[in-house]
Amino acid sequence: MPEYAGHANYAYHLDAGKFATLLRDHAVQALGVEHVLGDVVTPHLADNGDILSLELRDGRRITGDLFVDCTGFAALLIGGVYGVPFRRCGDVLFADRAIAMQVPHDGEDDDITCHTVATAQDAGWIWDIGLWTRRGIGHVYSSAHTSDDAAEAALRRYVGPRGDALPVRRIGIDGGHRERFWQNNCVAVGLSAGFIEPLEASALMLIEASMDAIADRLPRTRAAMDVMARQFNDTFRHHWQRIIEFLKLHYVLTQRTDTDFWRDNRAAASIPDGLRERLDLWRHHSPAPQDFDHAREVFSWPSYQYVLHGMRFDSHYPRIDPASAEAAMAGRFVARNDRARAELVGRSPRHRDLLRAVREHGLQRV
Repeated sequence: MPEYAGHANYAYHLDAGKFATLLRDHAVQALGVEHVLGDVVTPHLADNGDILSLELRDGRRITGDLFVDCTGFAALLIGGVYGVPFRRCGDVLFADRAIAMQVPHDGEDDDITCHTVATAQDAGWIWDIGLWTRRGIGHVYSSAHTSDDAAEAALRRYVGPRGDALPVRRIGIDGGHRERFWQNNCVAVGLSAGFIEPLEASALMLIEASMDAIADRLPRTRAAMDVMARQFNDTFRHHWQRIIEFLKLHYVLTQRTDTDFWRDNRAAASIPDGLRERLDLWRHHSPAPQDFDHAREVFSWPSYQYVLHGMRFDSHYPRIDPASAEAAMAGRFVARNDRARAELVGRSPRHRDLLRAVREHGLQRV
């Protein structure tokens, strides 16, 4: 299949460092972008509060009409200059720490799992991502429900003896987002805008959505900027709220009662009002577009339906009579899907073999 095409939906796992270098080189060489390296030490503001320029440690100044704050958790502009408050969501999503480990494959021909595996733990969950030379494995957990040592022990048990001597990297998760993302002539994108546990890799998607929104509505004049800023803020406050609710959905539906972490996730006080209202509705009606009031949802009704069905939340729906015409039609659809799946699996190469071919020969051009 050509690149970016396939029999079914899929995603690429990319080396983030190499990908960033690729984007930088393309921007500079093909798009005429000027790339300046330096440490920001002093912002200079105009009379109206806009950022006029940024002074670097070596004395240079970077002037501009619009500044995108990509300074990560430091949030040097949106937080440091404008002091936009940070809205935490720890009362809804409890995970606030992670431990990550890089685990080499045992052999050069080891199978590579072609999807991310997420495995529930006593106080969180473990991700497992197969790459060409290694697996990226990490444990996301709630420090209120387990200790750092116990979380690391759970991770090492999951990896097995091979992980006993491997180092770990500890990551703090200050879950939440800014109350505003566009202030004056500064837009926060990425970690400076917010971060939550990576259960759905939503941080990456929000970066892309933010840059699309800025590019689509790049203000032609300063007078237009305030209106666009309000639109941007309204849209992304909505996105963050819905993402937090969607992640909470994964926890709310659990039937586990063996640890405080899972019991606390089912407590009514930790469930956002909007999600609780929709869950009450979805006990009798499957999710539908009318349940969402935003035209461009990050996770729309099919995403909710996948999770609800996967967690067996559909027990309240009317049952189809096995002898009815509807049941016969449903059976035909299921059988057709089974045949298509078997055919595609039979035609698909082993994942490592596919990656080896891509590395040696590249992909067909679109």
